[in-house]
Amino acid sequence: MMVRTQISLDSELHTRVRARALALGVSLAEYIRRLVDQDLVEMPRSVDRSIIFDLGASETSDITTQKDQMIADATASGKLRG
Repeated sequence: MMVRTQISLDSELHTRVRARALALGVSLAEYIRRLVDQDLVEMPRSVDRSIIFDLGASETSDITTQKDQMIADATASGKLRG
């Protein structure tokens, strides 16, 4: 059973969403349904922390004085894969 839902988009976003739906060959509503479905299905990524141990492999690396910041930056950027 479908439930009707109303959303508001600013005009620029509405134009971009409509164009994307058109490019995909679906209605605006179907495009939004797919986005919501995709967002709800995706599992949270786990972070593979084992790659952090390779940060100090370089002879010129200053890992000893900056390791905490490097680890925080790598984790925050989402570049770690699990």
